[in-house]
Amino acid sequence: MKLSVIMPAYNEAATIKKAIEKVLAVEIPAEKEFIIVDDGSTDGTREILKQVSDSRIKLLFHEKNQGKGAALHTGFKNVTGDIVIIQDADLEYDPSDYIHLINPILCGHADVVYGSRFLSGPHRVLLFWHYVGNKLITLAANMLYNVNFTDIETGYKAFRSKILKEITFSSNCFGFEAEFTAKVAKKQYHLYEVPIQYMGRGYDEGKKITWRDGVTALRILLKFKVCK
Repeated sequence: MKLSVIMPAYNEAATIKKAIEKVLAVEIPAEKEFIIVDDGSTDGTREILKQVSDSRIKLLFHEKNQGKGAALHTGFKNVTGDIVIIQDADLEYDPSDYIHLINPILCGHADVVYGSRFLSGPHRVLLFWHYVGNKLITLAANMLYNVNFTDIETGYKAFRSKILKEITFSSNCFGFEAEFTAKVAKKQYHLYEVPIQYMGRGYDEGKKITWRDGVTALRILLKFKVCK
């Protein structure tokens, strides 16, 4: 069994080194490949990555910023593992949770596993209206696709790599999360959630997602309810 970790990165100079160290240090019962996609960073992230010299890491670069979804698409094209995990570069999510994410897949119970920030795992207390927005988007997804998620906007998702051959994703921005949920729900894959740790950031610490991304997520959920 081989795990592919994909890390999209955009202007994360303050955390990228530590994030890489944590991913490389985590121990799991599987071979691991690590793919980092810099999405046109301008704050020094790109230069930090170019100094990385580790055979366990594959570095890919976008010449200009295209969005998180676009960075993931580039990473997906280079996956050779059996299971894929998406890992943000901002340290909001802890790689020590990998084993919890992949266990339902390794045991044959799940095709897709969401790491939920709202299922009793330790989390930083922060941003009430951001929490409300997440809950509204998740409620909309549950109603439209007849599922019972607690957190579709989580940045931690693990899934069998075969899904990348069966579904085409097109969203280039943060709307990827909504598109991913819509399409795996419509395909009726075996979906699971597990609690994870979450150390969220404030906007003063570099958080990028805004209410506009929430509106986009709702629009995408509605779009794929009626479209393929």
